[in-house]
Amino acid sequence: MNKPVVLVVMDGVGWTEKDMGNAVLHAYKPQLDELMGKCPHTTIKAHGTAVGLPSDEDMGNSEVGHNALGCGQIYSQGAKLVNESIESGDIYRSSAWREAISFVKENEGKLHFIGLLSDGNVHSNISHLLAMLRHSKEEGLREVRIHILLDGRDVPETSALTYVDQLEDEIASLNGDGFHACIASGGGRMVITMDRYEADWSMVEKGWHIHVMGDGRKFASARDAIETLRAEGGYTDQFLPGFVIADGEEPLGTIDDGDSVLLYNFRGDRAVELSKAFDYMNKGFDSFEQVKKPNVYYAGMLQYDGDLKLPDHFLVEPPHIEHTLSEFLVNKGIKSFACSETQKFGHVTYFWNGNRSEKFSDELETWVEVPSDIIPFEKKPWMKACEITDLMVEAIESGEYQFLRCNYPNGDMVGHTGNYEATLIGVESVDLMLRRIMDACKKMDYVLLVTADHGNSDEMYDKGLNPDGTHKAKTSHSLARVPFAIYNAPEGTEVKEGDGFGLANVAATVVKFLGFEPPKEWLESITK
Repeated sequence: MNKPVVLVVMDGVGWTEKDMGNAVLHAYKPQLDELMGKCPHTTIKAHGTAVGLPSDEDMGNSEVGHNALGCGQIYSQGAKLVNESIESGDIYRSSAWREAISFVKENEGKLHFIGLLSDGNVHSNISHLLAMLRHSKEEGLREVRIHILLDGRDVPETSALTYVDQLEDEIASLNGDGFHACIASGGGRMVITMDRYEADWSMVEKGWHIHVMGDGRKFASARDAIETLRAEGGYTDQFLPGFVIADGEEPLGTIDDGDSVLLYNFRGDRAVELSKAFDYMNKGFDSFEQVKKPNVYYAGMLQYDGDLKLPDHFLVEPPHIEHTLSEFLVNKGIKSFACSETQKFGHVTYFWNGNRSEKFSDELETWVEVPSDIIPFEKKPWMKACEITDLMVEAIESGEYQFLRCNYPNGDMVGHTGNYEATLIGVESVDLMLRRIMDACKKMDYVLLVTADHGNSDEMYDKGLNPDGTHKAKTSHSLARVPFAIYNAPEGTEVKEGDGFGLANVAATVVKFLGFEPPKEWLESITK
């Protein structure tokens, strides 16, 4: 075999026969049905241990999924890395933890934790926060503040109070003997702080006002804030406006000179911008006006960008990913092309290349970003699928590249809204574009591999019903396997039997079609 290869990642498109709320199963998708019916095909794992997470009860996500796709191996990831560091105590021996604690003590300041408050295990886990809270008291700190970002995306959409109660119970058990912790501020993850890929810096600016300045609507408690805002606006957790916890009009936890700030999210994409705001605030930062610039010690749970060395300080060493597919192809002189819209551009570049912002070769690697619209995804569920396809078809038909990849975000980004009807359109939009990719591959005699990085749109309903009898929306990822299909394959191509294959087996499959022997470090090819 020696043919150019195109890889399409349908983000968030799981493959399961489960019927209820399955926007993939019920979508009109003639292309995908053809690929998974008439072409060599199988399903592969995209969650749990197959992508380096602690157990097979852990949902996959786009970050670890693209790491696995891009490196052909399984590395300990995210929650598993942090779990291991907390269990061993290494996190508390890290220079970042020691320096953060020392900075607070020397300046008689406060220690602040900022992060997503849930056990979704995609961006964070509340258990990590609780462990660090307990250790903060053991360190002899006096004042600790927690700034909570509400999830409702990787967990049930209105589950915030479950986690708030869990945190408040822990705080109550710790407070006393000179130690005082409390929730200081919060808001929905899609409203404040957790923007990604610089799509909407105003989210981070809102978070800066809420967390740093205490500049926002004030409430006596997090429960009061959540219940009041829900009643007023009908918000689900991820869209809840920002709020400040105060004693009357006095905020309980502004971030001030002499404080330390720890961002306890372990996933990088939605942590980079806040890290830039802290690390670069006195280095020409101009993404928004920082009315207040406190002198603080800032650290992240992980180093979120290895090339930018961002942040300067971090608690847990990230996986050092070596022997990536991109590096292998560059060493073979193969030209590659990567494309997506802003929402997933970093996944087909940064995460794909082993958490590196830079290319291995400017000459051999071409990356093209399509700017995403700043609009609720359910309002335009086709997103930028057409524009991505235009670029992919042009690149294929140019004959310039031997390996091309793209990500269609629709199944994930629209799936996260919980809107079933919109998600049907999102899945169908991707399927419609697949026809154009398939036709271009047939015309140029390229092999096309179609897969997904995790499930989401295949499971749009949660257990139980709303008071009006409608299904509860499920906005998180799923544990579904994902499709893997081969179009325009060389004659005799067959997939191997067995259900033990996962995303990390795709890299070897790609280079096998390109005519190379996969490196010994990689998992085996899915094809015979």
